[in-house]
Amino acid sequence: MTNEEFLNLQNRLKQTLKPRRFIHTLGVIKSAEQMARHFNIDNEKARVAALLHDCAKNYANEKMLDIARAAKLPLDEITLAEPQLLHGPVGAVVARQIYGIKDEAILSAIAYHTTGRENMQPLEKIIYLADFIEPGRHYPGVESLREACKENDLDEACLMAFSNTINYINAIGGLIHPRTINARNALILKKKYQPLKGEKYRESGK
Repeated sequence: MTNEEFLNLQNRLKQTLKPRRFIHTLGVIKSAEQMARHFNIDNEKARVAALLHDCAKNYANEKMLDIARAAKLPLDEITLAEPQLLHGPVGAVVARQIYGIKDEAILSAIAYHTTGRENMQPLEKIIYLADFIEPGRHYPGVESLREACKENDLDEACLMAFSNTINYINAIGGLIHPRTINARNALILKKKYQPLKGEKYRESGK
């Protein structure tokens, strides 16, 4: 995608987003590009995924549910109770159908930027994290997360972000999507509980 094509895409998106959401999007682009350079990840894919990550954010809940059903996206009890969690997966559908994005890595990064998932690819991790640390974000712990994103361990930064999310949602009595819990657990298992070579994880007592 040429720079002119990117700017045209950006202008199209701007017409659909509230001003505050568009400013947030520009911040995510900036953070995603910085991280892409730091971790040697395709910069073009990073900025396109960042640009479109919230392309469905301003959709009404019923519209997101309609798109999700038409696209046969999985709907669980958590997303039915909190349809805004669908703005990532629905955003991937919109990015493909309306904005003409065909790259599966970009679409996947858009789809999972809210909940994360197990075995995230580097581009997915960057977009997930950029959404948390963009310059317009102000919340307890954001500076520590920004510093973690400057290190050389994407998994550690994601683990911090997952934990922050889970702690916050717990504090307000909200629903935590299983993908977020599973993503965090998978990283902990990967980093701290790797089995001996040739062995598999076993349930306690078996």
